[in-house]
Amino acid sequence: MQALSAGTHSPHFELTSVSGEKFSLQDALAHGPVLAVFFKISCPVCQYALPFFERIFKAYGKRKLTIIGVSQNEKSDTAEFNKRYGITFPVLLDDTKKFPVSNAYGLNTVPTSFWIAQDGEIEISSVSWMRQEFEQIARKAAETTGSTPKLLFQPTEQIADFRAG
Repeated sequence: MQALSAGTHSPHFELTSVSGEKFSLQDALAHGPVLAVFFKISCPVCQYALPFFERIFKAYGKRKLTIIGVSQNEKSDTAEFNKRYGITFPVLLDDTKKFPVSNAYGLNTVPTSFWIAQDGEIEISSVSWMRQEFEQIARKAAETTGSTPKLLFQPTEQIADFRAG
């Protein structure tokens, strides 16, 4: 099974964050779209990509848009990853024995991100690191929040167009 594609209805889930807070996708969608980024701390492409999603969070998060990570690792390891890579958006913990949420979304590769519209439909499904899809997500974040698009890549940065997860 491959990751759920755009046009698919997003499975509902409830998870606990690293900080112990409960998260419900259904409750979050009542306030606006959700960007969910699934990752594993040992994945080099996740280590590459998550700081860029942090930039989206800093530029557009907390306003009509919920940005969450979904870790496939234990709480303490995930907390260390967040600290090391500067991740401040909420990170939820999937069960590391059965991975029920990751499996419900059809994951076999990380990172995988989903832009979930307020009606629950997946509008963007992005597997691995694809700069073009990341930029599409950033544009949607700007539109959703009514913000002027922000520069998320510095001119001196060498940003890969694609990195397989």
